[in-house]
Amino acid sequence: MSKSSTAIRWGICSAGKISHDFLVALKTLPPEDHKAVAIASRDLARSQEYARKHDIPRAYGSYEELARDPDVDIIYVGSVHTQHHRLAILFLQAQKNVLCEKPLAMNAAEVRDMIRVAREHNVFLMEGFWTRFFPVSEQIRTLLARKALGDVKVIQAHLGFPMEDVQRLVDRKLGGGVILDLGCYCVQFASMVFGPEKPQSIVTSGILRDTGVDETVCIILNYSEKRQAVLTCTMVLRLPGEALIGGTEGVIQIPSHMNCPTIMYLKGNRWEWPLPPSPEPLFFENDIGLRYEAEHVRQCLLDGLKESPIMPLCESEIIATILDEARRQTGVFYESDETNKDQSKNTK
Repeated sequence: MSKSSTAIRWGICSAGKISHDFLVALKTLPPEDHKAVAIASRDLARSQEYARKHDIPRAYGSYEELARDPDVDIIYVGSVHTQHHRLAILFLQAQKNVLCEKPLAMNAAEVRDMIRVAREHNVFLMEGFWTRFFPVSEQIRTLLARKALGDVKVIQAHLGFPMEDVQRLVDRKLGGGVILDLGCYCVQFASMVFGPEKPQSIVTSGILRDTGVDETVCIILNYSEKRQAVLTCTMVLRLPGEALIGGTEGVIQIPSHMNCPTIMYLKGNRWEWPLPPSPEPLFFENDIGLRYEAEHVRQCLLDGLKESPIMPLCESEIIATILDEARRQTGVFYESDETNKDQSKNTK
């Protein structure tokens, strides 16, 4: 896209709850900058329903049709994460830029495959860790760059919601489990603060459901220079979503919603960046904040970038590697793990 172009034209993959909220968030941005032009799902009637509700010109009953649409600049993939790899590859091979919801894929092998295809086709790919683009996160990065906390040594993060009644989260075949759903937020937070490097050690303890997915997990990441992150996530109950960054000269505290923060404290100072009002009801709290990552993606495309400098692909791979090891230690395995093992054996 050139900087003189009109609005970035979004295609929406999947007509689910998160896609609804993403579309509502887009409505809070200038229409001359962002426009949803097409939506696809496996159910044409559902696509048409979303198209009517959100004033989207074209609705498709297959993802292949969306991939072939010549008037789409970028596709937002909001499907269940077992489908992220397959669908993102479909769009990337069709020369479409892709913003894919977190987790980017089921495991690091799939993430590496997606990165390879994006680079082969010279298109943009980013994992949708919306947390990175909230003003609180921007302020944290600025403070860390200024060494406002001195040497950062400790991170704590906790995230939990009562989600035992959500079928996809308790079903192993649907990629269920709290590590991939919530734990990824905590891991990306540690990675943002300590930098995108592999921890020297990963220690994980978790509790499994009868279905073979993890419901409560604690992950300890030990980094170089004696730095440590302690991360807890659960689908059994609601936690405030607190996070703490401890340095030798100060502590940053996020009192709640560490995955979509609007308030932070440092040295007695309270900073707040309220979200704009939502024009429509949302399925998930603070989802109007999806507007921040959408605008970041627009700026990346205008600048001709193929990946985000704030959420780079190499970091997505590191995060996926950490999540893989956390799952391995907890005893959570998916069909995609076996598929990738078989493919790896066949290529040796």
